[in-house]
Amino acid sequence: MTGSALRLALVVRPAALGLGLGAIPLIPDGDTARELAEKELAKPEYQAAKPTLIDQWARAVVDFLIGLFTPQHAAGLGPWAAIVIGIVLVAALIVVLLIWGRPRRSRTRAVGSVLLGSADDRSAAQLRADADRAARDEDWAGAIVLRYRAIARSLLERDLIAPAPGATAQTIAREAATPFPGEREALHEAAVAFDEVRYLGRAGTAERYGELACTDEKVRALRPAPLPEAVPA
Repeated sequence: MTGSALRLALVVRPAALGLGLGAIPLIPDGDTARELAEKELAKPEYQAAKPTLIDQWARAVVDFLIGLFTPQHAAGLGPWAAIVIGIVLVAALIVVLLIWGRPRRSRTRAVGSVLLGSADDRSAAQLRADADRAARDEDWAGAIVLRYRAIARSLLERDLIAPAPGATAQTIAREAATPFPGEREALHEAAVAFDEVRYLGRAGTAERYGELACTDEKVRALRPAPLPEAVPA
């Protein structure tokens, strides 16, 4: 192919292929690239991944301590300075645990959780009051259900049981027998009363409610038994 023919082919071939110049990807300039990056980073998934102020503060403290104990800085610290820094760090750790420490298990489980098959965020005191109100109206079935819920909620609030989601009344009674072994039978009978009116359709009686309320008040006033010590392997 001659030089003239080669130049003609280079000019004609893109048109012959039917490709527009707009179909060819272009590299964005600096302003366009920055705008695209800002739009991408503004998406919720990127914003959620940004470190919080507490994260940034903790990172700064860690970086400071790492720099403080590098060889070039550690050589200039005397033994008393190291002791003072250690005391300050321990005190800071205690303050952090007191302010941002892990919430008690009883609160995370008790409030806003599913209790005995139903979503119920009432406290034990509220459940007792509602149970007494139902008893005054002679709604013995409703009163028994509410009073047993009060027992379960009270045990959760005291951090004495940790039932799995969907735990039954009998499961809660068995767990409660560990801190209150002397009330094992009474707790079992209370769970039976709950199951009878809740699932078997029994009407309930004033006597049955009185027994359950007595169990609630007794367990409420008792001090839980200490946990048995683990036997070494």
